[in-house]
Amino acid sequence: MKRLINTLVAITTLLSAFSCDSFRSLTGAKKTAQGSPYEVLVVCDGREWESPLGEELRTVLGAPVEMLNQTEPMFDIVRITARDFKHLLPSYRNILKVLCSPEVKESAILAQYDVVASPQIVLTFQGPSEAAMVEYLKKNGGSLLQVLEIAERNRTAEIAKKQGAKAIEKIIREEFEIEMAVPNGYLFRAESDDFVWVSNEYPVASQGFFIYTHPFNGKASVTTEALVKARNDFAKRIPGPSDGSYMTTVKRIPNVEDDGYVDFMPQRKVVKINGREWIELRGFWDVDGDFMGGPFVSYTTLDEREGELLTIDCYVYSPKYGKRNFLRPLEHLIYGVKFPTKKD
Repeated sequence: MKRLINTLVAITTLLSAFSCDSFRSLTGAKKTAQGSPYEVLVVCDGREWESPLGEELRTVLGAPVEMLNQTEPMFDIVRITARDFKHLLPSYRNILKVLCSPEVKESAILAQYDVVASPQIVLTFQGPSEAAMVEYLKKNGGSLLQVLEIAERNRTAEIAKKQGAKAIEKIIREEFEIEMAVPNGYLFRAESDDFVWVSNEYPVASQGFFIYTHPFNGKASVTTEALVKARNDFAKRIPGPSDGSYMTTVKRIPNVEDDGYVDFMPQRKVVKINGREWIELRGFWDVDGDFMGGPFVSYTTLDEREGELLTIDCYVYSPKYGKRNFLRPLEHLIYGVKFPTKKD
C-alpha cells in the first residue's frame, strides 16, 4: 500500500540528527508500541517548543474535534527532548520529531512505519528555519493530521481483523449482505428485518452503532431533514434507562449568547470511502423521557443492489470522561465495510 499523503514522503532512513541507533533493539524484534490512542510524542527541544514553531505545532495537533459535547483535541501531546527520547521512549506508537537546521534545503514531513515497535508511525518534520517550518505547517497541517489519523484507523482495522466479533459479523452479513469487521467486545442487542443494534458497554461509558435500511425515492430521500427523520424512526428502537424512554436526535441546543436555545441540525458532508460515496451526519442525540445524551456520526449510502439506502449510525455515551477515543474507533469501522456483488 502506498503511504503518501501530499508532502508526506516514506523514507527508509532517518536523518543523521536522529540516528537509527535510537531505534535498535538487541534482538531486532519489534516491541509492542507504547502510548494511548490519539497521543503523539513530540520530540522537540525547549527553545523550539517555546517559539512560534512550537506554538503552531500545538495549534495543529490540539485543534478541537468537531461536534463533541465538550472540547477535546485532535491529538494529545506528550513533549520530550531529543536527549531523553533516545534513552526512554523510542517505542511510542505516534512519534513526531522536529529538526530545524540550515542544512535542510526545504521543509517536509518524512514518515516511517514500525521502526522499532508495532504498530508505530515515526514522522520527522524538518526545515531550514523556524519561520519556514511555521509556514509549512499553516499550509500542510491538515495532511499531518490525516496521516496520523490513518495510522490510528489502520490499528483499529488490524485489531478487528485479528480479534473480530465473528457472531456479530455473521448477523450483519446475513441481514444486510455487507462485510463489516467488528472488534471483540461488542454485543448484539437487537435485530429486525431492517435493523441491527450492537454496543460495547463499559462501567463508565457505552459505544454502539445501529445499521438500518430505508427506501430511496430520489433526492428527497437524502435531504438532511429526511435522513434525520429516518434516524429518529429507527432510534426509537433503542430504549433509554426508564420505561418508555428512547433515543432521538437533538433538535435544539443552548445558545452561547444567552440562556435560551436555538434550532440545530446535524452537520452534513459527502465523503468518499474506498470509492463509495457516503453522506456523513454529525450531531447529538439524547433520550426522550430521560437524561442521557452524547455525540453521534452516521454514514448513509445507496445500496445499488437493492435500490435502498443503508445507514450505519455510531453513538457514544460517556458522561464523565472524554468522548473522542470512544467515537473515533466507531468511525473507523466504516472503512472496512464491503458490498459484495450479489449472486444470481
